[in-house]
Amino acid sequence: MKRYTIVALFLLVAGAALAAVDAEQPLQPEPGPGLEPDQSLRLEPGMDQRYASNIATRFLTNYHYKRTRLDDELSGQIFDSYLELLDPNRIYFLGSDIEMFERYRHGMDDALRHSDLLSAYEIFNVYVERVQQRVDYARKRVKEPFDFTVDEYYQFDREGEPWAADTAGLDELWRLRVKNDYLRLLLTDKEPEAIVETLVERYDNLERRIQELNNEDVFQFFMNAFAQSIEPHTAYLSPRNSENFEISMKLSLEGIGALLGRESEYTLISSIVPGGPADKDGRLKAGDRITAVGQGGDGKMVDVIGWRIDDVVELIRGPKDTVVRLAVLPEDESVSGPPTVVEIVRNEVKLEEQAAQSEVIEVPVEGGQEGEVMKVGVIDLPVFYLDFNGRAQNLPDYRSSTRDVQRLIGELKDQGVQGIVVDLRNNGGGSLLEATTLTGLFIDKGPVVQVRNSSGRISLEEDIEPGMAWEGPLAVLVNRYSASASEIFAAAIQDYGRGVVIGEPTFGKGTVQSLLDLDDYAPADKPGMGQLKITMAQFFRVNGGSTQSRGVVPDIRFPSAGDPQDYGERSLDNSLPWTSIDSARYDPSGDLSRLVAVADNRYHGRMAGNEEFAWLLSDISEFNEHAEEKSVSLLESVGRRELKEAEEKQAQRKAQRESGGPLLAADDILADSIDPETGEYPDTEEADAAGDEEDEGPDLLLREAARIVADMVLLESDIELLERQFAQISAKIHEEPKL
Repeated sequence: MKRYTIVALFLLVAGAALAAVDAEQPLQPEPGPGLEPDQSLRLEPGMDQRYASNIATRFLTNYHYKRTRLDDELSGQIFDSYLELLDPNRIYFLGSDIEMFERYRHGMDDALRHSDLLSAYEIFNVYVERVQQRVDYARKRVKEPFDFTVDEYYQFDREGEPWAADTAGLDELWRLRVKNDYLRLLLTDKEPEAIVETLVERYDNLERRIQELNNEDVFQFFMNAFAQSIEPHTAYLSPRNSENFEISMKLSLEGIGALLGRESEYTLISSIVPGGPADKDGRLKAGDRITAVGQGGDGKMVDVIGWRIDDVVELIRGPKDTVVRLAVLPEDESVSGPPTVVEIVRNEVKLEEQAAQSEVIEVPVEGGQEGEVMKVGVIDLPVFYLDFNGRAQNLPDYRSSTRDVQRLIGELKDQGVQGIVVDLRNNGGGSLLEATTLTGLFIDKGPVVQVRNSSGRISLEEDIEPGMAWEGPLAVLVNRYSASASEIFAAAIQDYGRGVVIGEPTFGKGTVQSLLDLDDYAPADKPGMGQLKITMAQFFRVNGGSTQSRGVVPDIRFPSAGDPQDYGERSLDNSLPWTSIDSARYDPSGDLSRLVAVADNRYHGRMAGNEEFAWLLSDISEFNEHAEEKSVSLLESVGRRELKEAEEKQAQRKAQRESGGPLLAADDILADSIDPETGEYPDTEEADAAGDEEDEGPDLLLREAARIVADMVLLESDIELLERQFAQISAKIHEEPKL
């Protein structure tokens, strides 16, 4: 299972909005019961945000791949996008708030044109007040009794529902929400006092997150509401998020090598990065709480209790070979205990978790002797990464996915693998250059992808180096979250007939984004404007087709849950339509159609009698059956019956596994899925423990991909067998009755 640690979530790439507003007539929302607006907490735009909005607006309206008119129509889209971003489930704003906001619907284009951001901040300030009102209600209501014998439902998905007419209407929505929160914990047999304590802490955390938002956060909302009203992959990155994006691409940073989390008012160490300064020092442990940070050997210790995580991160990160001091409370120390000061020298930290990794799967040889296996190599690539600065400076050891994969191929060859699976599931893309150079490891030479810019000019990204790092049987494993650079690679392998694409249809992102550093266009005294990720081009396959909207359709399809129209590019507002251009000149390696037909037939034959595959189909069927549900029963009896049924099914499968049957990893279908009843990710210790236990199981779909590659090895080495089985398949097709 691929796991990703979320260090901190600060409203990344979502959206925000603004509108032209008379500064002398700020919005005056109807106060809720007991809610006195705190004017000291009201956020306003600064000059830095005005400068940045002016520069970004010029780029978005003049240089975007999609021709854009900044007019009333776009203004309305920005307005709707902003409200959708702030309150997607319509559980905070009142209907009267929306009526009051309507005055800005057709003024946001003027606001952007004149860098007048006040309206966005006024709307956001109302939002903060409404959230605070809901938190106050939830904390009070959770301490009152609930009757779980009343037959009523909590609607967890209110998208498109009317806004609540008044405070009483919102109170009723939140009574049901809090009741559902309580019931979910009651079903785990928690005591009432523990349930109340847990939920009060949950609502306190919501309050804290809202109160920590600053004017830069609101500006990022605004810019992204504007950007994504044009096209879904255009976005504004704040200075901090720009730095985090660079780190994610080069897989390294300068700091101490610790992932941070939040526990109440404390920043705590979630985990230590292996090989980093903190790991080598050995004194910091997961669970330690950071109370203060100091710079150098004698710099002032700054108290960080109650700080935002990204502010604490900024203090801890710094140039290599410099000293940072942390005052920490060990996990088993009370909050009144004395902190321990740990001094660490910063250094480069390599984030290996997101780097390419390999493993070998041993597949029993068909018709071979007992215990005889075929080795199939697996290269797991989570992202197409590249240290742009290191490459530009021609550093000898700059990091790139192509370099790492080439090294891994050499290691797999040394281990005697006969085929390779490149696992791109959940790989959302990355560097276009890396998609090209990585493809070059598996083709001799030639064009990899065609790129058309906004003026219609078409260019080729080519592999110009002859030869291949791997010439043997190859499969590319993809899923619905494989996007962008992943689709370029998979499409090229498919078009060249170099390998077989396995899995489910990919995301369908066929656009190219460029990063523009707004500081390059700002006055010298205005640094820290952030970056604009703007769609500047569209890419096309070498055969002239596009992955935009349709994605890459696998040669051999695995079953998948849900309606394909509900995920990927096709489900996003304002996405570009599918189109095509002329084919490039390229030389396919061969025709794999017969090989694919036979391998697909053998795969289906195996799965027909495979128990864990039957479980997969059963789970998909169950998911599809409930996919359209938007509410959940608040009857305790119903909840306990459903829980018992789920536990019995889990126990039955566990018994089958322990008896020597196949083992199915829990993440094969819907990895890390949101609980449909709560709308949240599971966060209990029990869920984490169960997930860790199941992570040790083999990945059904990856193992089947390895078996398909083993079939390819066998069939390519025995052409007579390939032709015979293909003839049998063809004959069977002709014999089937035509209706």
